[in-house]
Amino acid sequence: MLTTPPSAVTDGAAAAHRGVREIRNFIGGEYVDGVRWFDKRSPLDDAVIGRVAEAGREQVDAAVRAARSALHGPWGTMTVAERVQILYALADGINRRFDDFLSAEIADTGKPASLARHIDIPRGAANFRIFADVVKNVPSECFEMATPDGAGALNYALRRPVGVVGVVCPWNLPLLLMTWKVGPALACGNTVVVKPSEETPQTAALLGEVMNEAGVPRGVYNVVHGFGPGSAGEYLTTHPGVNAITFTGETRTGAAIMKAAAEGARPVSLEMGGKNAAVVFADCDFDAAIEGTLRSCFANSGQVCLGTERVYVERPIFDRFVAALKQGAERLRIGLPNDEATGMGPLISQEHKRKVLSYYAKAVQLGAHVVTGGGVPDMPDELARGAWVQPTIWTGLNDDSPIAREEIFGPCTLVMPFDTEEEVVRRANDNDYGLATAVWTTNLSRAHRVAAVIEVGIAWVNSWFLRDLRTPFGGAKQSGIGREGGVHSLEFYTELKNVCVKL
Repeated sequence: MLTTPPSAVTDGAAAAHRGVREIRNFIGGEYVDGVRWFDKRSPLDDAVIGRVAEAGREQVDAAVRAARSALHGPWGTMTVAERVQILYALADGINRRFDDFLSAEIADTGKPASLARHIDIPRGAANFRIFADVVKNVPSECFEMATPDGAGALNYALRRPVGVVGVVCPWNLPLLLMTWKVGPALACGNTVVVKPSEETPQTAALLGEVMNEAGVPRGVYNVVHGFGPGSAGEYLTTHPGVNAITFTGETRTGAAIMKAAAEGARPVSLEMGGKNAAVVFADCDFDAAIEGTLRSCFANSGQVCLGTERVYVERPIFDRFVAALKQGAERLRIGLPNDEATGMGPLISQEHKRKVLSYYAKAVQLGAHVVTGGGVPDMPDELARGAWVQPTIWTGLNDDSPIAREEIFGPCTLVMPFDTEEEVVRRANDNDYGLATAVWTTNLSRAHRVAAVIEVGIAWVNSWFLRDLRTPFGGAKQSGIGREGGVHSLEFYTELKNVCVKL
């Protein structure tokens, strides 16, 4: 049962299910109802665990107006040093409420507590602290210039907030990816209206309490719950009072947001889908490559935008690699979040389970060899209705197969052999997506060559999911537009103004 406090997530007296919580919108520093309620179901057993207040146009408009008022009010008049102190307080506040955020994240996603405890919640807090440090330490430009009269002039740049930012978040890493956007947006002096996924509403709502506790002025941080078309997502991204939109999610939704943002010529930052390839050369550190590939294929039940759904293995070690990957996948324990032995939890929802299982069936129809998995694991009766699927490995399909080309976003991967470096680079690049890759080799020259020519936003060598938050992050091709992280976040969340002073 969740331990989140009553003001953010409350027991609903009218709820039809015992223990169900009511999760409200957060607008202008207050928790408010919406136009209707919708159910939040547990991925573990499909039981209703929450009733969420869906925001209509009126609530979204109120959130944008509250953000606009705060932008031109106390938040807009603060110095960078004052904002930085508040961001530090936010990081501290999340850490003080660590168990509350952990419980909410686990309840929404069903992911192993060990994963959320070591990645999701710490990174959710760190995003505020890191971007506070970035904004106070990154300089702007200054140029001296000559003038015809010899007096000269001085040009310097000022960073100014872009305004009200619409933040549309995914469900796979809810707190981490939301604060990845909210952190730099607030550090730069913007205000935000957050639309979390309807599947994972709780940590965004709970963060409102921490905002109030940390002294964030009312209206700086707002949360509206709901869906996409005809709901809060559409109302937010089409609202004329929103100055910029940042989004993480599937490519189709990102394209729709980009169209909406074209009205008013508003900037967008889009981190979208991926069909990421790992490239494993015969000279790799074999054990490290297996361990890293197991993580990149199956971490968070494969629901990671940076995850690996294509693995190219050099032919001399292909059979050995597939056998070892199979053994590793079959050692993954599927189970409840709070069991420390659990290595993989459920998918996010029944709808997503149906999607992933449809690809499992399609792979067999196309003639794939199912190395392991391919179905639904046996679970205790009380969990039988949950969104569980098996970690799955295929061989026997080629690059033209839908299994190799379309994003599945589940715990599955297609392993294919290759013979030459030139061949594997061509095959890895022959895809509409370009988010990430992992290259496994002990040949330093080859590592640099291959990392440079694979068409992605981030290339790991002999590692995966190793992130320095100062570095640029984003995708190539249909995997995204723009970069965030470090100074690159400042470029999106601020407008640069040049001041020219004649001396």
